[in-house]
Amino acid sequence: MGIQIFLGLLACCCLTFVNADLEGYKIYDITPCNAFEQHILEDMDRIKGYDFLHRPRALNVSSRVMVGPKDQNDIESTLTKLAVNFTIFNDDVSKSINRERIQNGKVRSLSRGISFTNFQRFDQINAYLDELAVRYPDRVKVENVGKSYEGRQLKTITISNGDRRPNKNVIWIDGGIHAREWIAPAAVLYVIQQLAENFQVNKDILTRYDFVILPVVNPDGYEYTHTRERMWRKTRRPTAFGCPGTDGNRNFDFHWGEVGVSNSACDETFKGQKAFSEPETQIVRDQLLKLKGRAKFYLAIHAFGNYILYPWAWTTAPSPNAASLAEVANAGAYAIQAATGTRYTVGQPSKVFYAAAGGVDDWAYGVAGIPICITMELPGAGSTGFDPFPQHILPIVSETWIGIKAMIQKVISKF
Repeated sequence: MGIQIFLGLLACCCLTFVNADLEGYKIYDITPCNAFEQHILEDMDRIKGYDFLHRPRALNVSSRVMVGPKDQNDIESTLTKLAVNFTIFNDDVSKSINRERIQNGKVRSLSRGISFTNFQRFDQINAYLDELAVRYPDRVKVENVGKSYEGRQLKTITISNGDRRPNKNVIWIDGGIHAREWIAPAAVLYVIQQLAENFQVNKDILTRYDFVILPVVNPDGYEYTHTRERMWRKTRRPTAFGCPGTDGNRNFDFHWGEVGVSNSACDETFKGQKAFSEPETQIVRDQLLKLKGRAKFYLAIHAFGNYILYPWAWTTAPSPNAASLAEVANAGAYAIQAATGTRYTVGQPSKVFYAAAGGVDDWAYGVAGIPICITMELPGAGSTGFDPFPQHILPIVSETWIGIKAMIQKVISKF
């Protein structure tokens, strides 16, 4: 049976994914065993209403897709007819998310500092940054760098050893460009805590490099996932096409719109009405350009999938210093595996994950001139992959720091 027949079987499935409470939604793990079945998944990825939470390119590795009640009979019957292996990973996403909200609300730290026993809201994150600036004024500076579409203040935190050298090399780290990836800001907060509060342990790193860190790139979407729709991915700025939001990691002006994006505002990978249409991506652009020449390492934290990725994402062609990029990425993967046994796949997104243009890492590498640009896709956990249970947050973020620190040390050795 050919791809066209497959598309015909799914013709009735083009529904927009808008159900805020996700009642009755299911998550399927689909495992392609050959190239034909991989093509089937590629076709499914273009169907409105199918939210691919995880889409690796490798055979015999499961992709994860969330589907609404009206489309479930179609996808199950089609996959069965085509003899594609699938299982139901979650048979009621809404119930799982409600359990997550209850669990996350049970544990709240009243002590000074930040907690890794639950996921923090955006105002708690900003309050922690401000607290660090007060506690460590010689080594920590917090700067208001702009506002989101809904008026939330984005803040960067600069952490140093206090020497205030004007031309000191810089490492930039950010997270939370995709709203539903809660573990990403949590991991960035853990890095901030380690650098700011465990200064003596990390003094050598901070002597060589300053860190500029933006914990949540997309605060409007992040807050929306806490209050309305847990699986929301995009920004929240309205579009001219009815559906709000743009995929911030498809909105950067480097091969913008060429591959791995959608032109439909209702899709999860909508590229935006123009490059840098979003105030949040403009903020990242402007901050990275201010650091041009000083920034040697750009690191973006995402979830999920156990990947450490480097440019290019828009093409399978190798980047100019692919060997150095791979060396840094592998340092992180090896360190994590040695410490905990967790395995990461290393490579170009276009080869090991999927091709996508307009991403911030490609832009940071190709336009801002940062020689080492890495994206980490952290391990999946919980009932969707994006929602580790509270007791799993600290193990994931502390493990992530092991890999990040190893990559930092490799960058320091090279620059």
